[in-house]
Amino acid sequence: MSRSLRPLASRARRAPTWFALFQSQAAAARPLREQICAAIRGAIQSGRVRHGERLPASRTLAADLRVSRITAEAAYAQLETEGYVRRRVGDGTFVDIAVSADDAPSTHHPLRRAAARAVWSRRGAEIVRGGGCVDPRETMAFSAGFPDLSEFPLDTWKRLTTRRLRRDGPALLGYGDPAGEPALRAALARYLAQSRGVRCTMDQVLVLTSSQQALQMVATMLTDPDDTVWIEDPGYRGARTALAAMGARLRPVPVDAEGLVPPARGPGPRPRLIYATPSHQYPTGVTLSLARRLQLIEDAAARGSWIVEDDYDSEFQYDARPLPAMQGLDGGDHVIYVGTFTKVLFPSLRLAYLVLPPALVRGFVTARTAHDGHPARLAQLVTADFMEEGHFAAHVRRMRRLYHQRRDLLLSEIRRRLDPWCRPIGGGAGLQLTVALPRGREVALTRAAARAGVTTPGIRGLFGSRARLDGWLLGFAALRDDAIAEGVRRLSRLARDRVSPLPRPWPRHLDPGADRA
Repeated sequence: MSRSLRPLASRARRAPTWFALFQSQAAAARPLREQICAAIRGAIQSGRVRHGERLPASRTLAADLRVSRITAEAAYAQLETEGYVRRRVGDGTFVDIAVSADDAPSTHHPLRRAAARAVWSRRGAEIVRGGGCVDPRETMAFSAGFPDLSEFPLDTWKRLTTRRLRRDGPALLGYGDPAGEPALRAALARYLAQSRGVRCTMDQVLVLTSSQQALQMVATMLTDPDDTVWIEDPGYRGARTALAAMGARLRPVPVDAEGLVPPARGPGPRPRLIYATPSHQYPTGVTLSLARRLQLIEDAAARGSWIVEDDYDSEFQYDARPLPAMQGLDGGDHVIYVGTFTKVLFPSLRLAYLVLPPALVRGFVTARTAHDGHPARLAQLVTADFMEEGHFAAHVRRMRRLYHQRRDLLLSEIRRRLDPWCRPIGGGAGLQLTVALPRGREVALTRAAARAGVTTPGIRGLFGSRARLDGWLLGFAALRDDAIAEGVRRLSRLARDRVSPLPRPWPRHLDPGADRA
């Protein structure tokens, strides 16, 4: 113990009883002022020094503890600031806080409080119960939804970033437009019109940080507790989480080979929202047919509902030219379009967007100011430059070819090594391939795959009603050819003599790509 700290411990034995607290405080490697404050707080919190009781004068305290009077004065001043003591000139220093007998601990140590217990709101409890939305942090066979970041043109991105900083400098450090940078919104409006048939002006584009934030904002602004929402079954967990957290009543709507099956009109609550992934249904991979799209738009108009079109992975279509977005068919009156840069560029960019019907724009921009103000300006402007100069389109074309080749390799390996107990469903787009497993075997096979060092995200948890299918979502986009082949080889060892083959003929409504070579 240092020479300056020793007196605190030794004097504590001769000082009034509450100074015994200095014995523990003196051992702490803290300034003397903090040791004195901690000891007096402890004495007050433990109830050993009562409200109104007079404390030693600062001169006396300093002499007893063999510290400077400046240190003692500083300690009292700190305690007065915190509300523990009250000082009256010419009268002294008094305890100014009362601790009831019920609050005082049984020992002579500083007040020990019981650990706080989380008491969630109904919405908070729903989010916790749903498990949230956790994205993969590393690439391994077969983590789903992970793009190949090693192929991103980082040198081009660096150059554009440096140029923007040099050009705009300090101007980028201020607050931005809550709707997003005009340059990016204009670039998005042009890109979506050309590539997806979306009909909008830049004023209808709202830039956000993620598609999950977009879904959360839609749920917040357009649903009240107990409102009915139609949602695909099976469907995207993030949408279910966002909508259920707002107290919506989710009505699972089944999916077949033509996508979501619109319920027949009849009595019952109208849906406030209809959530769909028409270009590449999650997780089955089927495409919503044109007839179903038109029917759904007509239903929404007749019922006064909003359609939420989540157009995830629309850039990565492999076997056929994708149908235009539903938003373009509707003309933008009843469809809210959701898109993101997470998979097509890189996840940490944190940029996504909504294309809103004109009637919703003002309210959503106002809500954006209440959520987090505005997106990061530099990232938006660099992304706008990346799009305007043609780098975005070139990157999408290159990655589409690469992912197409990896998808084909995964299909080939599965059919060669895992048939007949594991068969692909769809697979015409996206960064992962859905495969069906023998009924009742998903959980056991997933555990066995994990023991073999292979990640195989299951699909049973994506059903809102009773699960009608066992299977996996196998991510392939970020995997090299050898990793894909080795992952399938490991899975093939799980099935030997332990897994029954899937029934033949294979249910056609679950495998729209069954005839594809």
